[in-house]
Amino acid sequence: MALFGTDGVRGVANVDLTAELAVDLAIAAAHVLGEIGAFAGHRPKAIVGQDSRASGDFLEAAVVAGLTSAGVDVYRVGVLPTPAVAFLVKESGADLGVMISASHNPMPDNGIKFFAKGGDKLADQVEAQIEARLGEPWDRPTGLNVGRIIFDEAAKERYITHLLSTIDTKLTGLKVIVDCANGAASTVAPSLYERAGATVTAISATPTGWNINENCGSTHLDNLISEVKKAGADIGIAHDGDADRCLLVAKNGEVIDGDYILNILATAYLADGKLNKKAVVGTVMSNLGFIKSMESLGIKFEKTAVGDRYVLEKMLENDYTLGGEQSGHVIMRQFSNTGDGLLTALQVMQVVAKSKKSLFELASTMKKYPQILINVKDVAKEKLESSVKIKDAILESEKQLAGVGRVLLRASGTESLVRVMVEANDLELAQKIADSLVQLVRLELKQ
Repeated sequence: MALFGTDGVRGVANVDLTAELAVDLAIAAAHVLGEIGAFAGHRPKAIVGQDSRASGDFLEAAVVAGLTSAGVDVYRVGVLPTPAVAFLVKESGADLGVMISASHNPMPDNGIKFFAKGGDKLADQVEAQIEARLGEPWDRPTGLNVGRIIFDEAAKERYITHLLSTIDTKLTGLKVIVDCANGAASTVAPSLYERAGATVTAISATPTGWNINENCGSTHLDNLISEVKKAGADIGIAHDGDADRCLLVAKNGEVIDGDYILNILATAYLADGKLNKKAVVGTVMSNLGFIKSMESLGIKFEKTAVGDRYVLEKMLENDYTLGGEQSGHVIMRQFSNTGDGLLTALQVMQVVAKSKKSLFELASTMKKYPQILINVKDVAKEKLESSVKIKDAILESEKQLAGVGRVLLRASGTESLVRVMVEANDLELAQKIADSLVQLVRLELKQ
């Protein structure tokens, strides 16, 4: 089983993801990048950041030790969002970025994510090379050739300044509540939105190391919905643990997910002539309602596998400017090549401010198809593709839904589960088909 998933290496910290593994990954990454010429002609430099998990401290220490022992100078930026690390890699001309985070996963988990020069995620083949080189003997640098450690105290301010430069309209008059998931957004989001002109109340913004994503953030919206309705706020913003995505909540409590967000941004960018090739990139999880909305606007929809790396690949391949996922990962290439929840929230708030329409009004131009999504846990997800019975059941379900819905079953790339998704113009039908497929998955993929 591959160590790298769709978003780096993840697992339970100190069980699956140990300090020893973190050191080995850092060393192997330095060796592979050195051998492919990434460090040619200069002393290599890396940016290392983390989210607010307690385990991030020892994993960061391990990564930093591995990199410096391999001759890489490390600039530590502390607790910052994943997209901040991507930005800082590009802005500083660093050769490598490392983010220690398990994103929306529960606190006991952690992860290590690598960025290449320029701030893009490492290519799949480079990750495979790193994995293949783990534990290899190597010639250790000595003397002047060992790496140094520098704490970059100005990194946060440079990131905030960058984000503020992406909007040209003050957000004065917007009343905002932001749920920081007790994660990396806590350090920057409230200040950023205030400096952009909004009136901001922050919740779940006091990380302890143990409370990240705990009944808060983009995977637990009930508290944010309640606070938005109680305060009569214009917008609620929910970040995940590493703030590379966001979901929004309208004044009436309606959840505005990544499909709605993409619909709002695509519509605005099209009107402003900023939607290159009149196209937007989504994934196999994109709602049919979003796809039909794009068609009605004359916008081409391009589909990829789940994972923002695949969205970006398609965007780079065709020079598209906008893409993202239902989960709230949104990429706007005129500003960044990675999903950035803070940037996304800023851009949507700017559309609200310029249009003088509410978030709910802007979202209402898209009619979402009812969708049932069930995570089937504790099953042998690796057997999904080989099950004939499941394949036959999917084909039969697709016949039932021809023209009015669709079915998708996929193994999670970051967790031990299978996702069953059914969309239909009729909620009861979607639920019936989903329940039937879930039962079959549990039976066929029993561990």
